[in-house]
Amino acid sequence: MSWRRALKDTARSGLAVEKTRLEPLVAVRGAAGLAIVIAVSLWAFGPAAAASSAFGAFQAAIATFQRSWRPRPELALASGTSLAVSTFLGYLTVSQEPLFLALLVVWTFAAGMSWAAGPTIGLIASSNVAIMLVTVTLPTSVGQAAGHAAMMIVGGVVQAALVVVFPVRRWGAHRDALADALAAEADYARRLRQDPVASFDPLPLMEARNAAAVTPRQARRRPAELHGARGVAERIRPVLASLADPAMGVPAEGRARARVRELLAAAGAVLDAAAHAIRRGEPVTVPAAAFATFRTPATGSILTGRPYRAATRLNTLLQDVLETAGGSTPKAREEPVRSRSRPTLLALAPTALRAMRKELRKGSPVARHATRVSAVAAAGYTVGTLLPFGHGYWAPLASVMVMRPDFSQTYSRAVARLGGTVVGVAVATAVVRLADPGTYLSGALAVTSAALMYLVMRTGQFAAQGCIAAYVVFLLGMGGEQWTQTVPERVLLTLLGGLLAVLAYAVYPAWETPRLRTRLADWLAEQGRYAAVVFGSYADPALRNAPDVREALLTARTARASWHTAVARATAEPVRHRGLSRTAADDAEDALAQLGRVAMLLEAHLPERGATPVPAATALAEALRESTQQGAKAIRERRVPTWDAVRAALEAWTAEKAEKAEKAEKAEEAPEDPEAPETPEILTTPVAPAQVAPDNDTFVRDAARLVLHALIELSEALDTAVPPMTLDGTAAAKTARGTGPDDEGDSGGEGQGDRVRNPDSP
Repeated sequence: MSWRRALKDTARSGLAVEKTRLEPLVAVRGAAGLAIVIAVSLWAFGPAAAASSAFGAFQAAIATFQRSWRPRPELALASGTSLAVSTFLGYLTVSQEPLFLALLVVWTFAAGMSWAAGPTIGLIASSNVAIMLVTVTLPTSVGQAAGHAAMMIVGGVVQAALVVVFPVRRWGAHRDALADALAAEADYARRLRQDPVASFDPLPLMEARNAAAVTPRQARRRPAELHGARGVAERIRPVLASLADPAMGVPAEGRARARVRELLAAAGAVLDAAAHAIRRGEPVTVPAAAFATFRTPATGSILTGRPYRAATRLNTLLQDVLETAGGSTPKAREEPVRSRSRPTLLALAPTALRAMRKELRKGSPVARHATRVSAVAAAGYTVGTLLPFGHGYWAPLASVMVMRPDFSQTYSRAVARLGGTVVGVAVATAVVRLADPGTYLSGALAVTSAALMYLVMRTGQFAAQGCIAAYVVFLLGMGGEQWTQTVPERVLLTLLGGLLAVLAYAVYPAWETPRLRTRLADWLAEQGRYAAVVFGSYADPALRNAPDVREALLTARTARASWHTAVARATAEPVRHRGLSRTAADDAEDALAQLGRVAMLLEAHLPERGATPVPAATALAEALRESTQQGAKAIRERRVPTWDAVRAALEAWTAEKAEKAEKAEKAEEAPEDPEAPETPEILTTPVAPAQVAPDNDTFVRDAARLVLHALIELSEALDTAVPPMTLDGTAAAKTARGTGPDDEGDSGGEGQGDRVRNPDSP
């Protein structure tokens, strides 16, 4: 993408106003806390202290709006306290410009590194540094600075107390996360009716899992319907895919397929009903037709084998979901569900420090961001101080608030901040000139601007920045500054700060595009480990460890999410692909998605501990684990991975299967022993088709064949070399095809030249 197009797209993104659900009650609560703090501070300490305390309450309220599963009071207290510490330390050094500049660099670098601990911590830290640049100018003595810092803490305490006393949709975010996961699976079930290999984005399940981690205090107060439903939802997804996939035995058309579509439609209705009940905290109401579909006894005569077991399993899981959504414990689960633990803020500090230390390395995007933002803050403060405007802190403030670790957010926020500042300052200036407000009216206008900001904060940066600009004008007006002292310099220095931010990223970038191969390699390694663990569970069911499979799946999901985030960022960057074009990235993503889908279908039918083992799966699992690790290394080194070990393990398995079949055929041709005892009648009684024990050996071997196909497609996607031309003028076939066991006459699978259907393809 060219720079012109990239800048155009990011500018459009920054000025966009998104349609989203507003939360007026939460906005009113935050504005009320701000009004209380301003009123008490004005009455007790005067306008300057009121301005400082207002910044503390304002920032604490913003912290409660962040996308975090931590209790909101904790976020408000952490924000107010950290701002107070920053302000006090800043005031102690502000009189000595070199010392303050050194503190600003260190503080800004730490704030930049805090993004390694998560976006919520990074945003709070960056905002504190930016606001500190303003608040250090308000006190006139050390005693006043300590008093202002104390009032900032009080502002955070007031906002935290309001959250506790006046909760708005208590557990609402957690309910929404779980309901979104169930609704996503309901939509998945309906799409499977039309496309049996439809793709599924696990992001809602990942969000629900993050929301399920609670502190000990939260665990004691969590509603009953939020216990255990997420775990059931996790198990439903592979069962839905297994029921719909033609590879499991249900033909594309016919009576069995019609029955599967009925079951999928009913499952979608049940999941939607459960999602609605959990989101609103109401009793579950399921359509009668959905109940009737699962109670029909004809399912066992229509579906057989694995599809029948999947249908039975789905029925059981849906019953568990309904019972949990209704606030009761499923009958099949007598023991209480163990909650995922979330550490307290104090216990989180060592984890955050370890994450920051891990990113202190050459080439780390977070470390480059910290270096950029600290250098720009120092340069902006120095230039702003030298310019004849006064209030030179506006330039570094704008830079710190704009800059983010990735290109698109930095540039879009710069455009949004400049545009919002111009609009907000223009409106606030017009109001000040027309109304000439005094101290108390300016405070009221500041609270009104803050309320509007809280209301529209999630609609986009442009609207939010406009409200923030007006809020600052009114708040500084309450502190005694005239609009002529703040408005012109605010606009010009904001422009300077935004310009420094975008130039810094162009000069010292952290492009995601060159790291796409690393992200792809990480995903391959984790996806291969997940598949290897699943295959290993079939090799020795007695040693099957469900937590190992679960852990491998979650790690693979995290790697997949990192890949998608990197691709989204790289798409907006004005750099060339450097070895991994968009087409190659899409094809490689399709191949890895197919690999994950095959492993998921295997996971849906994991054998019980007493099941017959599949010894040949041991060698395949080990070959798959080693080959994907080596393949990941090859991708990082810009080489095309090969899968000789996986192919050899599959060929050995095929040969062993053929040898056993030949021996069995010879045994059948041998004459019967007349002295052999007669087989009891009970052992010759035919078994119902739905109850026949599964042939795990054939099932797992067919899955292994699909895995090899997916890996070959991954290599073909990464092999961008132009194939040689034959004598007739056509491109020679790639050697990766036509070398698998399918081409040697093994039945029961597709040929190597057949392209495997990819679930993520449009």
